[in-house]
Amino acid sequence: MPALISHARELHRMGPANNDHLSAVRVALSVAVPGLFLILIGRPDLMMYAVFGALTGMYGRNETHQLRLKHQAQAALFLVGGLTIGVFLSVNHIQSWWLVLVATFFAGAGSLYADAVRLRPIGPFFGILALGACASVPTSVPFTTAVLIGVASAAFSLAVGFSGWFRRRTWVSGAGRDVPVLRGPQRQAALVHAARYSLAVGVAGAIGVLSGSGHPHWAMAAAAVPLAGADLPSRVHRGIHRIVGTFLGLGIVAVVLFPSPLSPLQYFPGQTAVVLAVLVVLCQFPTELFMSRHYGWAMVFFTPVVLLIAQLAAPMDPGVLVMERAIETFVGAVVGIAVAVLVRAPRGWAAHNRISS
Repeated sequence: MPALISHARELHRMGPANNDHLSAVRVALSVAVPGLFLILIGRPDLMMYAVFGALTGMYGRNETHQLRLKHQAQAALFLVGGLTIGVFLSVNHIQSWWLVLVATFFAGAGSLYADAVRLRPIGPFFGILALGACASVPTSVPFTTAVLIGVASAAFSLAVGFSGWFRRRTWVSGAGRDVPVLRGPQRQAALVHAARYSLAVGVAGAIGVLSGSGHPHWAMAAAAVPLAGADLPSRVHRGIHRIVGTFLGLGIVAVVLFPSPLSPLQYFPGQTAVVLAVLVVLCQFPTELFMSRHYGWAMVFFTPVVLLIAQLAAPMDPGVLVMERAIETFVGAVVGIAVAVLVRAPRGWAAHNRISS
């Protein structure tokens, strides 16, 4: 009983503040400028590519400007890589089992890359999400256009993250991020960790396809979430946060998309795309504000971001959208927790994660 009470308290615990407002402003600005540009040119439907490129701003939040620039460049390569693969699959109408296969391979390779360069936020989750989301909506522009939107948005995020350097202009020649080399036991642990990501993503995606869901990529992304925890309790907590935070976020999505006096869409007839695009920008700030302090609260706001950009790209019935997201998230998170429980990391991997966080 004391252990259960301890776990329950941990689920509600808010982490300490650590320049969260500054980081949230950077990320919100990184999303807002490309997003508003797309609104002005009449293409808010393309915000998905801009948002995934702009997530570059989430990385290196508390590093010096010089080191943040390198960290975010490494993250941009991964995010735009996932986006590019997803757009390629969409343009060539490659879906279902092929999507699961590609995402499974990408999850393992992405895990190795994230560990090798020590990406923070930990793990390949955002790259997996970018791949699956971009693959699952029709691409209404040429392949290169969609990719260039992501590249331009990532480049703008790099500029925002580095802009503070011009106040002090200090540059340490040869400075680099403290990234431990994966060799020996750490290399073995990283390989096992990558295998866990591939297993969780593959199983969740297979369940999504077999169930007839139109969005198996949601289950695949949710399955990756628990594995980013440093130890088993934190992985279970992240999985629960994912489920509960997503369900609360779906309440916000329902208020926005379902016809009712509470929906802002009722007060701006004919401007649905613009309203949704503005809401995406607004929700990105609290997402980053809570991301390192309480993952569940971050998901409350990130869920509308993901669903509204999907709705902008390929509108669908709101009831089906909310229901499928809820089911796929639950299935994916449970699969991720199960893999975390059944496939334990080698001894020392949890300590490695804590040291390098």
